[in-house]
Amino acid sequence: MHKLRMFNMKWQLLGYFFISSLLTVSSIYIVLEYYKEQLNSWDFRMWFLIAILVVCLSVGYVATRRWQRKVDELYLAMLELSKGNFSSRIEMEPVEPFLYLYDAFNNMATAVEKRVQLLQQLGEAEAVRDQELTENAVMEERRRLARDLHDTVSQELFAIHMSASSLPKILERKPDAAPAVMNQLIQMSHHAQKQMRGLISQLRPIELNDMSLQEALEKWFPEYCRAHELQGQLDVSLHGAISEAIEHQFFLIIQEGLANVVKHASAKEVRLTIYEREHQYVLQLQDDGQGFERSDIPSASHGLSTMRERAQKLGGEVEIDSKLGSGTRVRVRIPRFTGPVEFANQR
Repeated sequence: MHKLRMFNMKWQLLGYFFISSLLTVSSIYIVLEYYKEQLNSWDFRMWFLIAILVVCLSVGYVATRRWQRKVDELYLAMLELSKGNFSSRIEMEPVEPFLYLYDAFNNMATAVEKRVQLLQQLGEAEAVRDQELTENAVMEERRRLARDLHDTVSQELFAIHMSASSLPKILERKPDAAPAVMNQLIQMSHHAQKQMRGLISQLRPIELNDMSLQEALEKWFPEYCRAHELQGQLDVSLHGAISEAIEHQFFLIIQEGLANVVKHASAKEVRLTIYEREHQYVLQLQDDGQGFERSDIPSASHGLSTMRERAQKLGGEVEIDSKLGSGTRVRVRIPRFTGPVEFANQR
């Protein structure tokens, strides 16, 4: 059946050529049969040739327009696929001259969609495993901090307590020694405070714990902007629930992106936008900082490469648009699938 349909294109082209030839021959026959005397006129011959040319061009136009429309359909479908719309398919007519080409494209698009969806699910599973490992690491870190608190700050506070408890007796019996004890208390309290700050700086709170991405951002994003003297704008438009893995990776990408803004952009304003399309989740982070040229990307390459790696885990991509003096825009696109991945035998 495919073979007959495929040959249909050849026969259609031959049909157009036949019609064009038939019209040309018929016109010549009619002129020779009924207008033979007028052939001596230059004007008649010129208009006759023009008429034949118009007929041939008309037939050629009809034929090429049909094939151009078919090629345009394939081009638009490929363009949609390149933009991340992995559900792009070409509808085929019952008798389709481009059957093999369209069928091959549809099979390729189906295979790409299944593989990207599988990649996303594997990335989600990996992200879940990473999160479990992170939680275990957090528990171990908490135990370590408890030991450090006991061995450092707790011991220091105990020494302060003992010295402070003995101070009344020292003031009563040896007043001259009191200033030295008080100075020792000041030094020990300063040392304890320094140790406590060091321990606090090691803590890493889990921002998404028991919260959706939007809830976490509404709490965390304004605080982060205030802490770094940024005017922040947040716009989250998500109409349905998204997987925890995507939320987690999005949040980490946002943290990395904002860290890059603070370190490299010298920006005053930053806008964070998250929305969903029919086939994609889109995250956009834009600042009004100094921007950079493509040749300067390596100065921030570590953060950008980390963002790309996180997006690629879920089958997504990162697009960076920046110009010196005009700020930077980072756009992350993650495929959005509405159903579980299905596997079937492929020919």
